[in-house]
Amino acid sequence: MKKFFKWFFIGLASLLLILTVLGIMAHESRPATNPTVEADSLAQKMITAVNKPAWDTTNIISWDFAGRQQYLWDKGRNYVKVMWSDNEVLLHTKSVTGKSYVKGEAVKGDKANKLVGQAWKHFCNDSFWLNAAVKAFDSGTSRSIVQTKDGRDAMMVSYDSGGVTPGDAYGWILDENGLPKSWKMWVSIIPVGGLEFTWEDWITLDTGAKVATLHKSKIFDLKLKDVKGATSLAAYGLTSDPFAAIAK
Repeated sequence: MKKFFKWFFIGLASLLLILTVLGIMAHESRPATNPTVEADSLAQKMITAVNKPAWDTTNIISWDFAGRQQYLWDKGRNYVKVMWSDNEVLLHTKSVTGKSYVKGEAVKGDKANKLVGQAWKHFCNDSFWLNAAVKAFDSGTSRSIVQTKDGRDAMMVSYDSGGVTPGDAYGWILDENGLPKSWKMWVSIIPVGGLEFTWEDWITLDTGAKVATLHKSKIFDLKLKDVKGATSLAAYGLTSDPFAAIAK
């Protein structure tokens, strides 16, 4: 048994060393940015390509994020239902307050507050992956044209404030029509700078907004499933208000 643990820990240490070396090799320093009118024009071309006006009319949207979390988002009223494991949170996205349930039973106190906080973090991350392109001109952002390590031009959107992790930046690689093909990420939660994910398997919602449902990288992939959007609860197919418990 001692021999087994010895070789187990040697193997684990070797794996960690290999991953560290690969991470160092893959790391790309964040390019220096210089906001310009040209970058703003390119960002405008991107949000036109994904049909932001149609996204703005998409008041109801649901999706499954990589089989981990499921969402029903009332974007028009700033409500979202976040579901994961046995947990369900009805969240008001502006005040970050709501009601929490575990296995269908309401919970209160610290446990409820922790679930609301976790739901907020899930939502900020997963809704960004759903359609980050439309957030290129959010308050606290700046836009620059940069060159990546491999010589490609990218439209960099830097988030100086807002969200859960202000300071993050994303270099968008666009096609000739402005539609995103991939982005390179410089984010606080990933130690390797410049990690690239594709934006592909685009679908058009009933409202006309375009959404990418697959993001591939060299490390792992993210798949968004069961994406559906509508202009209203009725158009979505709901006859009652799923947010009645928190609606004001």
